[in-house]
Amino acid sequence: MKVLVINAGSSSLKYQLIDMTDESVLAKGNCERIGIDGHIGHKTSDGRAVERDVSFPTHKEAFMEVVDVLTKGEGKVIDDMSEIAAVGHRVLHGSEKYKTSTVITDEVIDDIMAFRELGPLHNPPQAIAMRACQEVFGKDTPMVGVFDTSFHQTMPPKAYMFGVPYEYYEKYSIRRYGFHGTSHRYVSAQYFKVTGKAKEGSKLIVCHLGNGSSITAVKDGKVLDTSMGLTPLDGFIMGTRCGGIDPSVVTYIANKEGKTPDEMSTLMNKKSGFLGISGVSSDCRDLQKAASEGNERARLALDMFVYQIRKFIGGYAAAMGGLDAIAFTGGIGENDSEIRYDICKDMEFLGLEVCKERCKEVSRHDAKFSTDSSEVEAWVLPTNEEIMIARDTVELISK
Repeated sequence: MKVLVINAGSSSLKYQLIDMTDESVLAKGNCERIGIDGHIGHKTSDGRAVERDVSFPTHKEAFMEVVDVLTKGEGKVIDDMSEIAAVGHRVLHGSEKYKTSTVITDEVIDDIMAFRELGPLHNPPQAIAMRACQEVFGKDTPMVGVFDTSFHQTMPPKAYMFGVPYEYYEKYSIRRYGFHGTSHRYVSAQYFKVTGKAKEGSKLIVCHLGNGSSITAVKDGKVLDTSMGLTPLDGFIMGTRCGGIDPSVVTYIANKEGKTPDEMSTLMNKKSGFLGISGVSSDCRDLQKAASEGNERARLALDMFVYQIRKFIGGYAAAMGGLDAIAFTGGIGENDSEIRYDICKDMEFLGLEVCKERCKEVSRHDAKFSTDSSEVEAWVLPTNEEIMIARDTVELISK
């Protein structure tokens, strides 16, 4: 069975075609600049690559190009689109309605669009992409939606409620939802797989660190708490997001600068974080380079990142009543040994001892970098959200 996995944005359509007989990726790529002009980058598992400019007025044309490049020419990996048994879609926000992955119907697409105020940058294009997918593949090809928020639905009210009047939860579903849920679900499952440990009685912290970052406390295999909130803005400093701040900062800046709510949202989501503090870049690698050359603001941004993460780890260890392991994933978590080590060092009080040399050696593959005598384990566990989406898709359509 072959499953096409889709991650749609407002102007992009990332895809992977996965053969579920052995979970191998046959091809992957990205349709970029949808609604502007258009470009596709496509690569097969045996190294063949296709790069070309194509007109993408809408997501429909992008899907048509995906089918074309998969079935014809240099990037061909299948003979016909009928070989694609199902399509799995990443969805940002499922509100409280979608607690698990779901077979996509017209009603589900309408709901995803209706949640656009909760996920304004992601939900609308994802709903639009589903409609376009139906047009290109036909409604007989089953589709499944895998929600970033669903894994976090096990949080208790004491963790997900905000301290605003309860009526706003009742009227507008304002609460903590959490994101990167598919990644946190994969990594926590991978931890239990590689260690052979039981979920019951376990206390795990998963750190998904990248341009967008979040941390999740997983107790007994279920989410107890997570750092992102109503939207992916909450938590700690990220590439361009400010993370959690005193809410009065928002009104204070708005009043001083005469900014509208939408302008403040743009400032906090796209102009803050690494970029806003350093004035250099939103990319951690650029900050590392600038800091090594003496840029104090770049060093400050990195120090804030490490410090805030350490606070979350300490808080979640307290909330769970202990800690068995910390798992790092995402672009920074998997690849940046310096950041990992800085986060974990001097945590012997928690029972965590890490080896700097091991930390350097374990990037990009499943491996432990805590010392043999450490009571708490530290792991690198590369995430694979696409395979989780594909697995959920196969499970649901098989029913």
